[in-house]
Amino acid sequence: MALTAIQIKNAKSTDKQQKLTDGGGLYLLIHPNGSKYWRLNYRFAGKRKTLALGVYPDVSLSDARERREDARKLLANDTDPSAAKKEQKAAVVALTANSFEAVAREWFSKFSKDWVKAHADKVMSKLENGLFPWLGSRPIGEINAPELLAALRRIENRGALSTAHTTHAICGRVFRYAIATGRAQRDPSADLKGALPRAKGKRFASITDPVKIGKLMRDIEGYAGTFIVRCAFRLSPYLFLRPTELRSAEWGEIDLDKAEWRIPEGKMKKRRLHIVPLATQAVAILREIQPLTGTHQFVFPSARNKAQPMSCNSILAALRNLGYTTDDMTAHGFRHMASTQLNEQGFSKDAIEMQLAHMDGSTRGIYNAAEYLPERRKMMQHWADYLDGLKKGAEVINLHQSRA
Repeated sequence: MALTAIQIKNAKSTDKQQKLTDGGGLYLLIHPNGSKYWRLNYRFAGKRKTLALGVYPDVSLSDARERREDARKLLANDTDPSAAKKEQKAAVVALTANSFEAVAREWFSKFSKDWVKAHADKVMSKLENGLFPWLGSRPIGEINAPELLAALRRIENRGALSTAHTTHAICGRVFRYAIATGRAQRDPSADLKGALPRAKGKRFASITDPVKIGKLMRDIEGYAGTFIVRCAFRLSPYLFLRPTELRSAEWGEIDLDKAEWRIPEGKMKKRRLHIVPLATQAVAILREIQPLTGTHQFVFPSARNKAQPMSCNSILAALRNLGYTTDDMTAHGFRHMASTQLNEQGFSKDAIEMQLAHMDGSTRGIYNAAEYLPERRKMMQHWADYLDGLKKGAEVINLHQSRA
């Protein structure tokens, strides 16, 4: 006798497994725990088999009967319903494994192990925010150039042209990985060369005029923020590091007696050990904050969580607090300030570039970590003394003559 929806709904579990038949091999299996499963018994090639049709109530009685009829049609065409279901499932799995998102995440997992965390986070953010919502579920081998361009246009239209170009480059790497692993035949990103307007080079605002530098140094000295941020702020001009490198300083990397800070390669953009000679002024600031944070991992810990470094925007916020706008000065601008002045003062360009951590195999050759270190020690002390002189309102003179 055929089942009814009310009969199924009211069926109670017992301490033994129950079977409620509907006819044509279809039945509802009720487990002692109350779970209800649809099953279909059939014969194929002389063998008795059972096909799972789903779980009640997700699959209703009418749904189960429809699936029974689909299975009977397959049997009428000499097709095993169980085998057909496995093939269909395998096709779905293959489709998912070959989606743009799956391949992109696989590529990221494989290659991001050697990246600085900040860079890795930016790459994944571009994928998750700019591409996955629109292309993530698409089979990577079927994505064409117009589809990809449409996704990049969305990024461009929100005013992030530089990000659109970077995302385009990331796509190229993902597609080339897909080709290498046999999941795509070609790279559609290559067809988009010239499709996006050229992005203007990003330039960090910086103060390079000696008189204005002196005022900036006096303003920094008078900054009334928290002690931790104030120390980091005062240290910034003397070291001219990238803001991320400064904020993540760890006591274990710094030797105050040797006046040296060794930043491990894992933290550096160029993936090379970076040695920072510390001028006496820098050492004094670090000794000043050491009693407060010396027992923590980070020199400048977050106010909310001592196990984390301070916010990446702390120095920038301090500059804005002093009235310096985006067009006046940035946290990154201390690097340009030092580079401009030290080049004008006649220091070796190689020593300056090494201190800025710009040197790598693609610029001026391969250098060891201690290259130009004696000259850099002198340069860093000279720079700190020069800044202090400007802070005190010293007369601006030609530093070529001064050094001579």
